[in-house]
Formats: sequence, structure tokens, C-alpha cells
Amino acid sequence: MESEAANPSIWDDPVRAQDVMRRLSRLKVQVQEWEGVQNQGTELRDLLGMAIEEGERGLVSELIEEVGALSASIASLEFQSTLSGENDNRPAILAIHAGAGGTDAQDWAEMLLRMYVRWSERRGYATDIIDLSPGDEAGVKRVVLNLKGDYAYGFLKAERGVHRLVRLSPFSSTPTRHTSFALVEVLPEAEDQIDIVIRPEDVNVETFHASGHGGQSVQKNATAVRITHFETGIVTTCQNERSQIQNKDMAFKILRARIFDLETRKRNEEKNRLKGGHVSPEFGNQIRSYVMHPYQMVKDHRTDYETAAVESVMDGEIDSFIDAFLISDAAKRSGQN
Repeated sequence: MESEAANPSIWDDPVRAQDVMRRLSRLKVQVQEWEGVQNQGTELRDLLGMAIEEGERGLVSELIEEVGALSASIASLEFQSTLSGENDNRPAILAIHAGAGGTDAQDWAEMLLRMYVRWSERRGYATDIIDLSPGDEAGVKRVVLNLKGDYAYGFLKAERGVHRLVRLSPFSSTPTRHTSFALVEVLPEAEDQIDIVIRPEDVNVETFHASGHGGQSVQKNATAVRITHFETGIVTTCQNERSQIQNKDMAFKILRARIFDLETRKRNEEKNRLKGGHVSPEFGNQIRSYVMHPYQMVKDHRTDYETAAVESVMDGEIDSFIDAFLISDAAKRSGQN
């Protein structure tokens, strides 16, 4: 990549050149981190050998503590290697859709919204609600979030799929156990430099009055925008910004992200077909169950990781589930390769 970046002809394609420069910069940082722990390990090995030979027990104890710290650093770098996908370092666009279950499902979608917002706050990510369709009685039918921060997509791709809730329905006149479903979509935010051309004749742009929803800070005075992409049938909306221009820009950003994700999926499916590998499951398969009655348990069906701390999970403590998925997924990809 350094040889490619050093070739002046690379700037004949500015989009390609900028992509190479960004990737090269990220890889250099990763290589420097690994070289750093490698050098530190070599130095500790030599010092420890000398201390043992000279009988310096106090120094040996200090060096062993440093070895422990180095091991933790290596473990952290090993985990970071699970976030080595092409788009993992990008911001994320996350959409939650209420599924089967009526009002309970719409309430469940809003519970998931709160869970992801709380998780984002814990990681220091900026979170903006781009579009929200309120439920008929409670909750939300659909909500779209933009999460800004390093590796937001890399982490949140672990959440893609159907989430299932089992609980006593708060909307029933009698204590009735109810099962609700919600679909979580996660897209990498397409960078502005990526060459995705959307011509005016390729889309239909409509405006409509924005609808508010209690507690969600949707800008009621904004002019909402809906964009339909003819070729793919993708429809995006935005009603959260302060002006029609801002809403239109954000709706186009979501459209570009969805087209980018669609093209990425097509390439990956073709690679899997040529390799004879397994094609990713469709959204119809549930990935995780949250049981609140008759017992309390959250279980991820892909990794079998589970916990009884349901309240903590709903308060945004989902890193254990994300970590388990990323490690499992990396192991599967390594086995396929």
C-alpha cells in the first residue's frame, strides 16, 4: 500500500487515492502498536533473564508485574483485531423496527432505543435521532439513529437481527405473558468521498410535516423529507433536523449508506458463493431473547452467551454480548479462510 500511495498516478483517481491514504494511515497505527508490544516483550524477556541470573528477587517481582500488564495490552490488541473489517471503523446508522406484537412490540422497540442510547453514552458516542415514527398507543413503530464515534459500526454490527422479548404485558387488563419482536438494522455510514452517484432523475423527493413524539426531542417545526430511490426501491426519511435542507442532506446520507451496504452485501454474497461458504442469515431469524417472565435471562442464540442481569442489559450494558459475538465471528471467518 505504501508503494501504491507513493505512485503519483494514484491521484488520477482522487476517490481511490483518499481511500488508500486513510486505510494506510489506520494500518500504520495498528502495526506500530503491535511492534511496540513486541519490542516491550523482547526487552522484558532480556531484563528478566538478567535479573534471575543475578538473583535480584525484587526486580524479578517488578518485571513479572510488567509482564502481566503487557499480557493485558496484547489481549486488548487481539480483541481489536476482530474489528478489522473494511467498514468497522466508521460511524453507524441504526434502525429499530417494531415487529409482530402490536403495542407491546412498539413499546419493546422503544426499550431497545433506550438501551442503545445508554450504551452509546457509556462509550462516549454522539447519538442523534434522525427519524422517528411514534406508536399508536405507546412506544415507536420505527426509529433511526446516527451514532458518531470510532468503530461504532464495528461494534454495533453484532446487534443486527431480530430481538425477542418475553414478559407480562403492561398493556393487558389481565396478567398475560406476551412475546414481542423488533428488528435491528445496522449500516456503516458511507463516507462523503465514496463514489456513490445518485442523479436527480434516480430519486423522488417528497416533503411532509414532521410528527413529534413525547420525550424524543424530534424537531416539530422541521419540514420532513422522504426520498425514494427508483432502482433499488430504498426509501429514506428524515424529520429531526431544523430545516428542510438539513433533513434532505441527512436523508441522502442514509440513502447513500443503504446503497453502500447493499453493494457490500452483494460483493460478500458473491465471494461466499464462489468459496462455497455460508451466506449470512436473513433478518427473520432471532439473534437474542430477553426473558422477563417467568424467569429473568438474556441469551444470544449465536454464541450461547447469557446473563440473568436483565435490568443491566436494558440499561445499556451489552458489551459482553458484543464481545462474545465479535470473537466468535472472527474465529468462524478464520476457520473459513
